[in-house]
Amino acid sequence: MSKKFFGVMLLVSICITNSFGQKSINKNISKNWKAQHVVLIGLDGWGSYSMEKADMPVLKELMNNGAYTLKKRSVLPSSSAANWASMFMGAGPELHGYTEWGSKTPELPSRELNKHGIFPTVFSLLREAVPTAEMGVMYEWDGIKYLVDTLSVNYHAQAIESEKNSTLLTEMAIKYLKEKKPTLSAIVFDNPDHVGHSIGHNTPEYYQKLHELDGYIGKIVKGLKESGMYDNTIIIFSSDHGGINKGHGGKTMLEMESPFIITGKNIKKGYVINESMMQFDIASTIAYIFNIKQPQVWIGRPVTQVFK
Repeated sequence: MSKKFFGVMLLVSICITNSFGQKSINKNISKNWKAQHVVLIGLDGWGSYSMEKADMPVLKELMNNGAYTLKKRSVLPSSSAANWASMFMGAGPELHGYTEWGSKTPELPSRELNKHGIFPTVFSLLREAVPTAEMGVMYEWDGIKYLVDTLSVNYHAQAIESEKNSTLLTEMAIKYLKEKKPTLSAIVFDNPDHVGHSIGHNTPEYYQKLHELDGYIGKIVKGLKESGMYDNTIIIFSSDHGGINKGHGGKTMLEMESPFIITGKNIKKGYVINESMMQFDIASTIAYIFNIKQPQVWIGRPVTQVFK
């Protein structure tokens, strides 16, 4: 056997060993997870006040088969970037520094930065814990991409936002879920915020948009089932804020309270969360699902009571 051939075979052997070793490590890590997949679905501008009147049969069935609170509070200001950042970053604006509606960079110096130069996100924590994890973020509002640490995810893409429908985002999400079966993914719809600003919150048009979004949620759930992921997935539904009239950002409960719904594997059914909850508790809850220790700079608390 020539030295060259022997060297090639040795390299192949090492690669195969490393491959199986990595799979073994990942399997050993994931056995302590609450589920193998988490899908976070966000509806921008979706206030808790709407749930009583909303015609959302798909979402309400998932809610009744899972755990929920309609008392989750936003951070201040009760507007988009500050709250999506808090949801992904496990802390409030005082620490992560994103303080305005459309923040693209922190207005306050972030208390801590990860190796990518951004406040630690749940995506960067999972990347560090499991380097091979597949993660993706899809959105309509391009402000989302500044808040998730795109260098930590495998895929991020914007579906050009439209006030008419969100078909493109839904199709994009289903395709990604089926092809990649991600460990962690986020799908963020920009409505009902558009309707809230253009026509008004708590209007017939607002509720019509919620009904339309319920249909898209149904398609995503169907896609999860077709992908084979559904039985081993936890789905989280949330929002950044509610609203009043044609605005948001204030300190009324109509603006500050938004739903948190969690359903799927190892989640209690029909469970109402009575304890207080904040936006940054969502990142902590996702970290808890994947058995990841959160950094000291995070102040979120995992909602452990929802798990079986």
